[in-house]
Amino acid sequence: LRKSELKGLEIPGKLERLIATFFADDTTVYLSENDDFNDLQKILDDWCLASGAKFNIGKTEIIPIGSPEYRDLLRQTRFLNSVDGPKIPEHIRIAQEGDAIRSLGALIGNNICQVEPWTKVLERIDQSLDQWARSKPTMEGRRLIISMIVGGMTQYLTKVQGMPKEVEEKLTRRIKRFLWDEKTHVRINKETV
Repeated sequence: LRKSELKGLEIPGKLERLIATFFADDTTVYLSENDDFNDLQKILDDWCLASGAKFNIGKTEIIPIGSPEYRDLLRQTRFLNSVDGPKIPEHIRIAQEGDAIRSLGALIGNNICQVEPWTKVLERIDQSLDQWARSKPTMEGRRLIISMIVGGMTQYLTKVQGMPKEVEEKLTRRIKRFLWDEKTHVRINKETV
């Protein structure tokens, strides 16, 4: 891919174009509007033939990048350059506006809800904290549990996705509720805590 004629994406300040990223068995390829999807398909077919591997074209998804007008035109025409050339095959899904596509644990796409990826994480945190609360931990135990559960379950997604303010506020409320064992009036001076 990197030695191909595919243009990929030019990133200001970078000498090399962005053409592909790889992680385990996940491959992300970046095509410019001047690239030909069939050229990519031929490269992948040749690679599979040479390596004996199988590329799962059925899991291929395209996320259009560019202006809203370009993205809409690509979806309508299935042409990378919006005018002519080979069409993107019909069996390959092109993400719509607002569609979130999972890539290495992050949800990416155009105009996606930034809170949505956090819904399941918040549910898992609630379940874990509820389970730990039944064991009646000490204040120090609660502090350690918060660090382990909340910190552990949010660290990766925060790094790859960012944490919206709304999620941060929900987590703060959950932490306070768990730390103080559901008590609404705490009899310790705030400065002492």
